[in-house]
Amino acid sequence: MSNNIDARPVTADGVRRAAERIKGHAIRTPLIENKFLNDAVGGRVLVKAEPLQIGGSFKFRGAFNLISQLSAAERERGVLAWSSGNHAQGIARAARHFGTQATIIMPEDTPALKIEQVRAFGAEIIFYDRYSEDRETIAKPIVEKTKMALAPSFDHPDIMEGQGTLGLETVEDARAMGTELDAFIVCCGGGGLTSGCATIVDDMSPKTQMWIAEPEGFDDTWLSIQKGEHVSIDISQRTICDAIATPTPGRLTFPIMQKLVRGGVNVTEAEVGQAMIFAFKYLKIVAEPGGAVALAAILSGKFDGKGKTTAITISGGNVDPALYEKILGQQS
Repeated sequence: MSNNIDARPVTADGVRRAAERIKGHAIRTPLIENKFLNDAVGGRVLVKAEPLQIGGSFKFRGAFNLISQLSAAERERGVLAWSSGNHAQGIARAARHFGTQATIIMPEDTPALKIEQVRAFGAEIIFYDRYSEDRETIAKPIVEKTKMALAPSFDHPDIMEGQGTLGLETVEDARAMGTELDAFIVCCGGGGLTSGCATIVDDMSPKTQMWIAEPEGFDDTWLSIQKGEHVSIDISQRTICDAIATPTPGRLTFPIMQKLVRGGVNVTEAEVGQAMIFAFKYLKIVAEPGGAVALAAILSGKFDGKGKTTAITISGGNVDPALYEKILGQQS
């Protein structure tokens, strides 16, 4: 594999091959059904619980899929990635598995829990200011000098197909539960998870509508889909949903989402907090803010799940303990 990330298209068969690569390494996370959630929504809701994944989020899937395909020479030179935390953990863990060194460009304000986890798996961290510096600009001269393999957080076919294994498992497990999905709501940042899942779901279950959930003020993907071109938003604004706070959809992910995503919802921080509380009380799942936006979309009623069978992702559980304590303290 080279750093030419335009080398090939993302395909359903590519997702299936990724599923074979990660089998026995990534966890096949459960698809959970809960009476309290079904009653609250007025329909059937199936929750893909990725906080139970290695590293606490879906990101390990794409990281393992990419690094597993590096040559021995590429692994010798190491892997460079950028991430606010979850992709960093996925890369660090997959890199250690394959005996290669990972270097991660991370925001200075990344939650301490995520920084500790990345360092625990031997990765080197380069910090930057997400509000005044560009991580890709920082990465470019490093890659040119070291020839490290580049592992973008979403805009890479191997990453996208690896994340798509979540969608493959969801459709298979829903069918094993005796149902077909009317809709599938994905937490969306740069679009790696959405584009990978949309690709395989369109192939396996074309009647299933793909929806995205984004934080209020960071709904660049749905705005871009509606406008038909990349829309950029101001990322100097603060959000508790740091894991999916991207300025604009990916160059590779956007055309796929533009073609296959049917609807979008943006949710407030209050709605995200309520979803996190619900996940804690009734689902017994720790959800980080960015990982709870799809649950917030259906609980808030902004996505109408009445009479439907809807799958949603809780895409990560790496929440800062102090923030989690504060949010849980708000429950009425």
